[in-house]
Amino acid sequence: MADEEKVETVKVPTFTSCRYILAYVGIVGVLCTYAIRINLSVAIVCMVKPPELNISLPNTTEAGCDFNTERDANATQQEYEFEWSRPLQGAVLSSLFYGYILTQFPGGWLARRFGAKRVLGTGMMIGAVSTLLIPVAARTHVYIVIALRVLVGLGTGVVFPSFHHILSTWAPPLERTKLIAFTYSGTMLGNVVTLFLSGFLCKFGFAGGWPSIFYVFGGSTVIWLVFWAFLVYDSPADHPRISEVERSFIEQSTGRDQDQEGDDNHPIPWLSFVKSIPLWSICVTHIASNWGNYLLLTGLPTYMKDVLKFDMKENGLFSALPYIGMFFMANLVGELVDLVREKGVRTMVVRKVCQTAAFCLPGLFLIITGFLDCTQRPLAVALVVIAVSCTAFGRAGYVINHVDIAPRYAGLLFGITNTVGTIPGMLAPLTMGYVVRHGKREEWQAVFYICAGIFSVGALAFGCFSKGEEQEWAKVHRHHPEMTEKSKEEIERLHRTDSATGLRGNKSYVEMIAT
Repeated sequence: MADEEKVETVKVPTFTSCRYILAYVGIVGVLCTYAIRINLSVAIVCMVKPPELNISLPNTTEAGCDFNTERDANATQQEYEFEWSRPLQGAVLSSLFYGYILTQFPGGWLARRFGAKRVLGTGMMIGAVSTLLIPVAARTHVYIVIALRVLVGLGTGVVFPSFHHILSTWAPPLERTKLIAFTYSGTMLGNVVTLFLSGFLCKFGFAGGWPSIFYVFGGSTVIWLVFWAFLVYDSPADHPRISEVERSFIEQSTGRDQDQEGDDNHPIPWLSFVKSIPLWSICVTHIASNWGNYLLLTGLPTYMKDVLKFDMKENGLFSALPYIGMFFMANLVGELVDLVREKGVRTMVVRKVCQTAAFCLPGLFLIITGFLDCTQRPLAVALVVIAVSCTAFGRAGYVINHVDIAPRYAGLLFGITNTVGTIPGMLAPLTMGYVVRHGKREEWQAVFYICAGIFSVGALAFGCFSKGEEQEWAKVHRHHPEMTEKSKEEIERLHRTDSATGLRGNKSYVEMIAT
């Protein structure tokens, strides 16, 4: 007994620990992922001549809006190398997702089979090299650009299923939300850095301006891969520099100690996946969330130019502002959610409240934004910042719900839901390209109405059918010849405790069975 008390008083490292180092490297990796995914959204604005320049001065003459319009109208032919129609631009922007959708499900399976470190690193290398080749491809033929963007999608498609798998192994239950939210907040940093820096590189970058966007972000990703290779390991048991205290803490709190390493060899319950209503609710929610996310990622720079009449340098800055707000909101939400769960608030309640806020608030603010024009720039930018920031509530909602309902299969499940969730990545830019043909405010209003409607469907699906506890089919029931009815009852009690607070008992399941 004295030994047990002594172990409990040993301080487990936090911010300098191996699990936090994984999160630090992870957040930069997610930043690089988004950088090579969305850089084209800004680059295309300064690569392609606006349709208005082919006709005459733009027909928007609102008071106070003329100066940026005239500046664009006076642009020289050399500033815009390509003449791609709006539908063709939509096809180029959506092409990434044709590759992205193909590796979501395989990404989760491959990470589980061969290790997330190896799978994610390979995917990022493919994405980085393809990004570096885009400038040459663009000056050769637009279809080569589309092919390379498909490859970027194929490479980055394994990233989030792999991260879900490795984080489910490394993150203790009561640190789960904040570690995953922190790592995935790299998406917002990626948006901020890419949108802001791309706008600057368009005007002042090397190699002709816009090509430097692809060289900078592709090269940075290659450098990050070196840190990933030397600092990250698939599990605490694999890490050569982890302390015994931290390793024991992680393995016992997650219920995945060395005696359970063989659990990953259990047959995957595919039929249970198909029959799981909570999993289907995550799928629908994922689709709705990604429609808004991909629409804003690919369309925000164009909206800033079409409706608010910002030039490229201003465009990059103001397109980045919403994601600065989203970054701080995501990490604040992650801390608060783990705090209230620790106080005893049920996981299911927390997830549903967060996801409802992630849909209803952005939908409302986008609709209001659609009625504003370039004479109301400050208000329009403020509303877009609030709308995008509020979507961060979803990081504590459906994004982490995979880990709640099936921590052992989290990477695989994320691969499944992100596969169907990639469909909006193909459809949203195409829809935007066909609806917004002339860059008018009324056209963007229609785009925002569609987005808000899809958000509403997602909120209903998650609110009605999601669950916050580990599902029965996701549990590994180990049989032991000395197991008694009393020990079975104790295991069930621990499962109920985990369902309510996200906290497992002080003993691992194997230890409980052995007693």
